[in-house]
Amino acid sequence: MREAQAVKKLRDLILRLQAKLKLLLPKSPRFKKDMTKDSLTLAEPHSVAYQLIGEKTEHVLPLFRDLTPSLHRSGLKVNIRAYVSLALLVAVTATFTSLLFIPCITYFFLHIPVLPSVLFGIGGSLFAFAFSIIGFYVFPLYRADKLRRELEDELPFTTGYMAILASAGVSPEKTFYSLSNLSMPLAISEEARNIVRDVNLFGRDIISALSESSKRTPSERLHEMLEGFISTIHSGGNLAGYLRAKSNQYMKLKRMSLRKFSDTLSILSEFYVAILVTGPLLLVIMLAVMAMLGGGGLGILSPDLILNLLTYIGIPLGSIMFLIILDSVSPKW
Repeated sequence: MREAQAVKKLRDLILRLQAKLKLLLPKSPRFKKDMTKDSLTLAEPHSVAYQLIGEKTEHVLPLFRDLTPSLHRSGLKVNIRAYVSLALLVAVTATFTSLLFIPCITYFFLHIPVLPSVLFGIGGSLFAFAFSIIGFYVFPLYRADKLRRELEDELPFTTGYMAILASAGVSPEKTFYSLSNLSMPLAISEEARNIVRDVNLFGRDIISALSESSKRTPSERLHEMLEGFISTIHSGGNLAGYLRAKSNQYMKLKRMSLRKFSDTLSILSEFYVAILVTGPLLLVIMLAVMAMLGGGGLGILSPDLILNLLTYIGIPLGSIMFLIILDSVSPKW
């Protein structure tokens, strides 16, 4: 009899949790499709890496202790141990792959002697290991900075939308629920979805949920807006007036940032022409002339080999780095 009652209580609890989750998630099939796709592409590598080497990462976890706040601010819903496991697994795999393939490529295709090929393989493997670890260490910082820029780009329009809802007498809970169900894929929608989750699923009040979101967000402007939102609710002030004032303030800051971005873009275009267009062109002409004259090599690096490295490695890597820099300074709106 007691076991039947316990099973019934457990079934009722599961049904209530499912009902609350349905309230949190938008009902559009596009969101469900995107959520399924994200879970397949992001969750599986971390879980596989954690199952393989998760228990062996305890000794190296203190070296990555600075990653925990970065992971929270970046919006990556990944445990620190699973993330470190994936980083180590990718780094070790890249190291052994480079140690195996680089000597074969340099010996059979570039016709470099055996000893320099082995040295190239060792150096390439060390570079692959260091590059993999640094990449996994920097990625949450880059993701958090990208999320910060997206949130700050959307704040003028978000606060205006919230001011309209507040003027119509909509409660703060309904306001953030409306933000979480926007049809456009906005970064603020994910933040609002987390606030709605804390209220409906975890049983927090709206003040606690907003306070937790303000601590978690990477945007200082959003943190300031949420803290002011909380203070206005506590003091019983005019919430619509506060949001309208914030919308005007953020719109002025956005105009200033767009003017600054136009100046930065002109400087970047000059750097691109000088470093990745004119510079490689001069080096190609110089190396071609040196190859025809028969000399000018740098030890085991002949002019032909330097030309191939510049053409197939140097210029593509430089272009990729320029695209990353351009993406890091470009506004979304």
